[in-house]
Amino acid sequence: MEMQTLLIELLTEELPPKALNHLGSHFAASVAEGLEKAQLVDGTAEYTAYASPRRLAVQVQNVKSVQADRQIVKKGPAVANGMKDGVPTKALEGFARSCGTDVGSLKTVSDGKQDVFAYEYTQTGQPLGALLEDILNQAIKKLPIPKVMRWGSSTFTFVRPVHGLMVLHGEQVLNVSVLGLAGGNTTLGHRFLSDGPITLAHAAAYAETLKNKGRVIASFAERKAAIQTALNGQAGRLNAAVAADEALLDEVTALVEWPVVLEAGFEEHFLQVPQECLILTMQQNQKYFPLLDADGRLMNRFLLVSNLETADPSHIIAGNERVLRARLSDAEFFYKQDQKATLESRLPKLAQVVYHNKLGSQAERIERLAAISRSIAGQLGADTAAAERATRLSKADLVTEMVGEFPELQGTMGKYYARLDGESAEIADAIEQHYRPRFAGDKLPEGKIATAAALADKLETLVGIWGIGLMPTGDKDPYALRRSALGILRMAMQNDLDINGLIQTAFDAFPQGLLDGGTPSEVAEFMQARLAVLLQNDYPQDTVAAVLAKKPGRLNNLAAKLHAVAAFKALPEAAALAAANKRVQNLLKKSGSAPGGVNENLLVQDEEKALYAAAQTLEAKVQAALAAGDFQTALSELAAVKPQVDAFFDKVMVMADDAAVKQNRLNLLNRLAQQMNAVADIAMLAE
Repeated sequence: MEMQTLLIELLTEELPPKALNHLGSHFAASVAEGLEKAQLVDGTAEYTAYASPRRLAVQVQNVKSVQADRQIVKKGPAVANGMKDGVPTKALEGFARSCGTDVGSLKTVSDGKQDVFAYEYTQTGQPLGALLEDILNQAIKKLPIPKVMRWGSSTFTFVRPVHGLMVLHGEQVLNVSVLGLAGGNTTLGHRFLSDGPITLAHAAAYAETLKNKGRVIASFAERKAAIQTALNGQAGRLNAAVAADEALLDEVTALVEWPVVLEAGFEEHFLQVPQECLILTMQQNQKYFPLLDADGRLMNRFLLVSNLETADPSHIIAGNERVLRARLSDAEFFYKQDQKATLESRLPKLAQVVYHNKLGSQAERIERLAAISRSIAGQLGADTAAAERATRLSKADLVTEMVGEFPELQGTMGKYYARLDGESAEIADAIEQHYRPRFAGDKLPEGKIATAAALADKLETLVGIWGIGLMPTGDKDPYALRRSALGILRMAMQNDLDINGLIQTAFDAFPQGLLDGGTPSEVAEFMQARLAVLLQNDYPQDTVAAVLAKKPGRLNNLAAKLHAVAAFKALPEAAALAAANKRVQNLLKKSGSAPGGVNENLLVQDEEKALYAAAQTLEAKVQAALAAGDFQTALSELAAVKPQVDAFFDKVMVMADDAAVKQNRLNLLNRLAQQMNAVADIAMLAE
């Protein structure tokens, strides 16, 4: 049995750049998994994924040429059902026929529950070539392709037309056909830098041969690293930093097979346009890498990644500069045009912009936002007039030329135009920051005015969209309400605001009857669930559940309560107290009666008298600790009542025949439970 490197390559037309790396890794992993299941590799397959604009490939180490023979045990009827009075039943005879043998050749084995008849035989291993076609077809079928194509007269489908297939096991070409193509040992290199088909001598030589003869770096990771190194080197020579995120680097890596980094520039007068506009147009439209100086200011130099290597790249540089100049001229024109009207003068246009057909226009929304932000600013002790002003102007840039061309700049352009209009820096910054946090981990707005505007924006969205019945379902959340909720929670925690009060403020801003009446309570429940998700990143689930069971409105002391519960759980008495608390709650719930005060004259047994005394002492200590904000002490004091609690449940029948005595004991337990659950519902900690 020969073990060699296996290579599979699909040669295609240009693949979608944003999906390339994912397609490549998914294809390679699926092929490796198929080889493992077919027992054509020992243990876990070692493989390398390749993905370039015109190819998906995988190289798997130590692949067998033939499966090993396998001992197969085919199980049939139970022994008890297979024979009746020493005569084989029809079921047993049928099983033997299906195995191509007679009843006498069957054996008995245990299936773990009973003895059954079984047929044992040796299955001869199949050759790699006979199995590989199905493995490849399954791997292709599993690829996450939202939309497939047909090409020519072919009935086959793929993300892009496929024109070549390489299937090599060591030096041997395997007789495999996929997507209507027969496997071979030839491929094509770079579309312009290589000449003619390239023959691969051995599957292990794939990457080296493509690089040397085809001018293709087949590995996505290797190409990406080469681009990153070249970008950093060029930027370093200019004492600059590259302004780019991982997504842009991945996309450019997916567009080139032989990357060459070149430096280019544009006229300095374009720098008068806000740099966010210039950076966005360079990155989004042209896939260029802007450069920032030591102070973070945009330079009029940039880097581009070409897919061509020439002795004189000047024509490539000039062509890219010409294309960019047109783009920057558009941005400059939009910026100058927008300055002809103030943000405030644009507000009437928002009446023509539909926010939602059930919630009205952006102008109507602005009125709601203004009312909400004014209320929140008051709670924060901020200038309510400034908060209202910032909120009223916050959506005006939606009807500017620049935001019409680049929607990603909403808020950012509002800040620049507000400054040009003479608005205060606080209002201008609030206009930009009222969209924060835009995503998980994003910065929160800075300052009370910006916080009021940001909270108003997210609260109005959450309550309004929820109130017309468009709440998230399953994994569908088209209005990003979960993200809005997390942003609200983060800001509320930072600023010690009451969540329930914020929700009610937002609800009251809508015309009466527009939203469903149960919206505030439903949104509050939703927020509690999102809060649990947020906190469970840092705290155990039962700890979070215990604290949130009290449905806290203000969230500023959540961390202290969570730490206190964690400390309580470490006490030796914690488990017993949590179990006792759970029992108390069940008794109170089962009784269905409204609790009242404890009548000392109805305390009959010594154990209930002792518990009553302990509860009084506990109450004084817990309330004093809570008043001081010392939640850990409030919980640690519970340990002192464990002996009395244990004795009470050992000796006292709560559900006494005497109705008055029974109710008094329930009242005692309720008084105890109020102190035990003052910080958190410790019953949630019981296993």
